[in-house]
Amino acid sequence: MLTPERHRLILQLLKEKGIVKIQEIMELTCSSESTIRRDLSQLEEQKFLKRIHGGASRLQGKLQEPSMIEKSFKNLHEKQLIAKYAAGLVEEGDCIYLDAGSTIFEMIDSLPNDIVVVTNGFMHLPGLLNKGISTFLIGGLAKQKTNALIGRGALESLEFYRFDKCFMGVNGIHPQFGFTTPDQEEAMVKQKALFLSREAFVLADSTKFSEISFAKIADIHEASIITNDLEDEIGHQYLNRTTIKVVTA
Repeated sequence: MLTPERHRLILQLLKEKGIVKIQEIMELTCSSESTIRRDLSQLEEQKFLKRIHGGASRLQGKLQEPSMIEKSFKNLHEKQLIAKYAAGLVEEGDCIYLDAGSTIFEMIDSLPNDIVVVTNGFMHLPGLLNKGISTFLIGGLAKQKTNALIGRGALESLEFYRFDKCFMGVNGIHPQFGFTTPDQEEAMVKQKALFLSREAFVLADSTKFSEISFAKIADIHEASIITNDLEDEIGHQYLNRTTIKVVTA
């Protein structure tokens, strides 16, 4: 089977199913694993799909943004592993920024008490206050879909603070296009917090890699990444670009 025909079949399968396995494509096209892996790499470079463990999946829309409720139940175990590791990076006496992300929310139970937290996530407040953590909530417009405070008020509030570390979620991670999110105003708040921090960490499960959303937050080298799983082929794209910590159970 010629390469263009294999590519057409792969994209047709993705359109129908959303996710396809390498083994499935091999059987359909009567091709070797190395051939299919090469096909997937080419299609990913052309931004038609993204590779995942054992196969490929469709790319999400640039403006697609799940609600906080939807995100809270997706890949929960992986998020908890990532969050627990990230919380272990926080030391007593730190001043940190917590972004309004669902993975960031999972950090709260594991944080030390003797810290100061600034956040734009109003869903984080009960957990932080229950732990007795000194907490500052920035101002701004309350965005219903992500429970985040954004806009001019949020940006102006952030100017009053400086952070030892910041922790944030993103919708897309790409070696060339950096960290992205669907909402431009939310991207600006994330960007500002990152700029004001001595160290910056992006918490993201493996589904966020190779995704590109509408609004850029920062270049890939501007934050370290904490994730749960990464194929060698994908991880190789980030060598010498940033630091990636893969957390396993």
